[in-house]
Amino acid sequence: MLVDRQGTPLAIWLTPANVHDGQLLTALVDAVEPIYRPRGQAGRPRKRPNKLHADKAYSSRANRRGLRERGITPRIARPGIESSERLGHYRWVVERTLAWLGRFRRLAIRYERRADIHLAFLDLGCALLCFVTLQHVGCCQALSVGN
Repeated sequence: MLVDRQGTPLAIWLTPANVHDGQLLTALVDAVEPIYRPRGQAGRPRKRPNKLHADKAYSSRANRRGLRERGITPRIARPGIESSERLGHYRWVVERTLAWLGRFRRLAIRYERRADIHLAFLDLGCALLCFVTLQHVGCCQALSVGN
């Protein structure tokens, strides 16, 4: 799962349990949809973030090279060199989003045998998280306008 700073899901990829997460990092980054600016605003649309924080499971030369080719600064702890505790400051956002998805009963325990049905429920859960985030942003903006 790829999330932004607030924990809003940007891209999600469903894989079997025997596939290592680090192999799919660049595919997950490429799955992020472009962000279109309103008409009249200058500049090109942003497609990807400026930097990406990940744990040691994603530490490989291929992943670092792939991120740099896409214009993203990798912030990945290297095994044996850096402590993963420093990433905890950023990593908790992803863990919190996974916990939010775990509140949905169909996602906490996988009842479906077919991957496409489980992916549909996963997409629905992410859509609900985005909806709640948008509601919260709209509520906060409405409160700030009144002040």
